[in-house]
Amino acid sequence: MNALRNACPIPSLSPTGSGLVVAAAVLGCLAPEATPASRYPKINLAVGYQADPTWPAKSPDCAWRYVTGLAVDAKDRVWTLNAVKPQVRVYATDGKFLFAWSQPQFKNPHHVTIDPKGDVWITDYGNQVVQKFSPKGDLLLTLGTLNERGDDAKHFNMPTAAVVTPAGDVFVTDGYGNNRVVHFDAQGRFVNTWGTLGVKTGQLSQPHAIAIDSKGRLYVGERNNCRIQIFDQSGKSLGQWRNLCNPWGIWITPKDEVYVCGSSPKRWGAHGNLGNPPTDQLVMKLDTTGRVLELWTFPLADPDNLKPGEIDWIHAIAVDAKGDLYLGDVADNSKTHRAQKFIRLLAGD
Repeated sequence: MNALRNACPIPSLSPTGSGLVVAAAVLGCLAPEATPASRYPKINLAVGYQADPTWPAKSPDCAWRYVTGLAVDAKDRVWTLNAVKPQVRVYATDGKFLFAWSQPQFKNPHHVTIDPKGDVWITDYGNQVVQKFSPKGDLLLTLGTLNERGDDAKHFNMPTAAVVTPAGDVFVTDGYGNNRVVHFDAQGRFVNTWGTLGVKTGQLSQPHAIAIDSKGRLYVGERNNCRIQIFDQSGKSLGQWRNLCNPWGIWITPKDEVYVCGSSPKRWGAHGNLGNPPTDQLVMKLDTTGRVLELWTFPLADPDNLKPGEIDWIHAIAVDAKGDLYLGDVADNSKTHRAQKFIRLLAGD
């Protein structure tokens, strides 16, 4: 302390003196001289993403509205789902348009997933069904009853997403109306259901997304509980991740990397859905224990001046074989929406 006094004398206090002045004097002496900017090693130790404004290739008259679903198949083709025809559009990772198709029964297509055999599953909360299609759009199977709501083995109430196991079992988040998960076998026969509205372990509040890891565990994103709850295939809750994000979409890679998109955790306000409107946009990468490995934030878009790299309420997420990221946005009152590609930038680049 004597050495400090010699190097940096502390002024004496007058009767009206301020301790803040003393603190400022001491801290000013202790502050190191700033390192010249030219001396910093400008090497990125953090992984990053860069928007690709050329992806996807599309004509100027190609409309997009509510890009609610994204998926990458085993051939690394990117499937996009939106609310206007053609609702299903497929692109190569370089942005080349491959093909598209529509279905007359689509009302509010909300989620797309590709099963291990390459068939396409569309969840539509407007027509109350989950439907299986061939890659070219031929209808193969319907779960639920078209245009009928309910809460039983043959009806959904505004389903939100689906996932298919290697054995062909299907798990559906019946999320906007019923707050449950419904299990069907590979032939589409009802097996089981679980979940009631609530906040306790095993209960659900707006289950909005679902994904499966290599061990068959199911990850359910509950938007109105700001948590991800993990289940086995019988419906037993294995754990939950809280205080991380408000999960809108989940994607799990073959390496069991769990990607979650959404916004920061929020507390309830006046809006009917927790966290709406979001104040930020984020993507997290976790392992299957819930450990956060990577975190990125993206600027919220101005709906009247959309710019590449900005997100207008992130809703859908997918990751290709290179680790590049695909995000879709859905802001309620925006006139148009986008699917965007973000190129992964490795540490050291």
